[in-house]
Amino acid sequence: MLLKDIREYSGIHIAIGATDLRKSVDGLANIVRNDIAMDPFGNNIFLFCNKKRNRLKGLTWDKNGFCIFYKRLDGIGAKFIWPKHPEAVRDISVAQLELLMSGLSVDPPRGFDELAARDF
Repeated sequence: MLLKDIREYSGIHIAIGATDLRKSVDGLANIVRNDIAMDPFGNNIFLFCNKKRNRLKGLTWDKNGFCIFYKRLDGIGAKFIWPKHPEAVRDISVAQLELLMSGLSVDPPRGFDELAARDF
């Protein structure tokens, strides 16, 4: 099977910060193993983004070999809104992946906080 349904994966993990996307299978698998401290042979998808945030690579193991997915955004100013939190990896949901691939943040803006009643 070439591709499986995204919901069949155990997890979707994004590497925070910029990754040199000249790396191919071995280089990305080493990042997963050594920097993120996860098993690249698991039932997961690992996503990496370049410094300009206009290219994305995905790495997954498919029972007998690695698959790499590549997306390049074209157009002036087209960028992925990539999280900038300090952790090395972040787990996201299928819904958050859909937001990311649509050009939106995986962290949509928060609404109003709940306020306690006060005396006037």
